[in-house]
Amino acid sequence: MNNDMKIPILKLVVFIIDWNKTNILTDVFEAEDVRFHFICKGRGTASSEILDLLGIGSSEKAVVLCLEQDIMVPQLLKQVSKKLGLHSPGAGIAFTIPLSGINNPIVQVFKESIREKLKNQLEKEVEHMSTEAKHDLIIAVVNQGYSDEIMAVAREAGATGGTVINARSVAHAGPVKFFGISVQDEREIITILAARDKKTAIMQAISQSYGISSEARGIVFSMPVDNINGLDLQ
Repeated sequence: MNNDMKIPILKLVVFIIDWNKTNILTDVFEAEDVRFHFICKGRGTASSEILDLLGIGSSEKAVVLCLEQDIMVPQLLKQVSKKLGLHSPGAGIAFTIPLSGINNPIVQVFKESIREKLKNQLEKEVEHMSTEAKHDLIIAVVNQGYSDEIMAVAREAGATGGTVINARSVAHAGPVKFFGISVQDEREIITILAARDKKTAIMQAISQSYGISSEARGIVFSMPVDNINGLDLQ
């Protein structure tokens, strides 16, 4: 993402709440990373009947103004409503006002905020994958004729089964060099779906007997699998 990213659409969000509830609101702002907000002490001038109609009760109020990206406003309003109970009579009101213009430094701050939120979202997704994934797909790429032997050592290490795929290199004609070692262009790919706690033992067993320095010229790697249905891999 660069400095030419689309200018974010901003809105002015206005809250009118009881003055003694401002701490709750600022806690929500901190949790939602609201960058610009201002709290003003206000006093209602309408009659009590109108105040009751508007749902803002007594006349000592906090008028809170904040800037937020258009796409983030629904989440902000949802959290504020949840914490302050804005759906209940007398809890307060909230509304938004579209902005027709704003100075460039503030726009840059929101651009940076978008970058940071995207970065945090990516980190959370990676963390979620690493903590939630319970299985791995082990892939061994070897010279032809070794799949049965590889599955035998893999089962001894805890594998329940695997799939063999015949493959051929399309980049070269004849044997090629991989890290200086001659490798056939006709290969077998063995895929093994395994429980995470058995992955290391299976990979080590394959590598020790059929690794890159063996006649099988094996290359072994794995990748996480985040969803699986219909198989018992315990």
